[in-house]
Amino acid sequence: MTIRKEMNSILKHKITACFALILVTMTLQAQNWQQWRGSGANGVAEQGNYPTIFSSADDLLWKTKLPGAGGSTPIVWEDHIILTSGVGEGDEAEDGVFCYDWEGNQLWEVKLGKQVAGKHPRGSGSNPSAITDGERIFVLFKSTTLAALDFDGNVLWKTNLQDTYGDITFWWDFGTSPVLAEGNVVVAVMNEGQSYLLALEQSTGEIAWKVDRNYTCSPETAQSYTTPLVVKDGKQTTIIVWGADHLTGHDATTGELTWSYSGFNPGQKQYWRTIASPGISDGVAVVPYGRGRFLAGMKINGEGYMTEKDFLWAKSGIGTDVATPVTSKGKVYMVNFSGKLWCLDILTGEELWQTKLPDVKGLFYSSPTLAGNMLYMCSDDGSFYVGEISDTGIKILTHTKFEDNFAASPVLVQDKLLIRGTKNLYCIGPKSLPK
Repeated sequence: MTIRKEMNSILKHKITACFALILVTMTLQAQNWQQWRGSGANGVAEQGNYPTIFSSADDLLWKTKLPGAGGSTPIVWEDHIILTSGVGEGDEAEDGVFCYDWEGNQLWEVKLGKQVAGKHPRGSGSNPSAITDGERIFVLFKSTTLAALDFDGNVLWKTNLQDTYGDITFWWDFGTSPVLAEGNVVVAVMNEGQSYLLALEQSTGEIAWKVDRNYTCSPETAQSYTTPLVVKDGKQTTIIVWGADHLTGHDATTGELTWSYSGFNPGQKQYWRTIASPGISDGVAVVPYGRGRFLAGMKINGEGYMTEKDFLWAKSGIGTDVATPVTSKGKVYMVNFSGKLWCLDILTGEELWQTKLPDVKGLFYSSPTLAGNMLYMCSDDGSFYVGEISDTGIKILTHTKFEDNFAASPVLVQDKLLIRGTKNLYCIGPKSLPK
């Protein structure tokens, strides 16, 4: 009996320790925002106690002035807040990577070479967001410099896409962010010239594979500023790419094309470049197209070549040109340039509700972020909204104005809200809010 009791006690402690390890692991995962649209790449925050009612004038935990122009969204890994930005002005400006702590103190900065400045009023040479695997930080710039750094700011490797693979001919500002898949950092280049999907080994920067992605398109329509999505289904990992009137799925180990959808532009309209990335949930991709005038849903587990006849649904007069939709629990949330907001059923495309955000004066380039039933949105004139969503609509809890301009997406992590503006990085959290 004594031996049995001891065995039971040991087993009990092991089980308790195992559960504790699981909880710690889950907590650590919840503390991170490791890429542009968060841990799930869908704009949905992990569970937390995030600020919902606050004022830009009175409720900041801290703000820190940024060194130059940039539109990238910050990423977070534990105690490190990473963002990219221009450093300096004019012809002397350089591509920069910056690391801050949770007090807003700058820990380090790294300069990676000459910046190519933004062309659009809300664009910059630092539009792509960084991404991390927890060991390395990967950054990309309009200059097409792609680099890996460690968390002390040491450069592990660096390359330039144009120098290595040829000219990239975007009319506007390079915007696609890198993604990680099967041990590689992957970048989609979709432009008027040779377009391709490129995978470099995360540890070395050596090429793992490169595949062409070229389609015949009308002027500007081949150009895409979207970010790929990485979807895992069992042992199969697929990289989903949207641009040039095609949604394509690629084997993450080789880049090989496994399926594609066409039919987004049967009239071969000109200037239908793509900026908003697809949203994915419940095995369905939601694709905005036609410069914000159309929206379609389609299954992402298909095979071969599919057309608009294979869409689950398609909508006209509903869409977003720049802000990527949020997809969660069978629903799609989407805001357009002018602050019109929709909620749709992802499987059927049924419009569940729509509304217009109050007192809109700016344009919405920033993609919304969802935390539980709270939707966070900001516009380029510095306006910030927090709304409580329900089955029938949204109730605005916060509408405040910052003396700044927003193109980056809100980040919700570790019970705090990070907002990257043109001028400053802002942090709002429990300690800053009135009791």
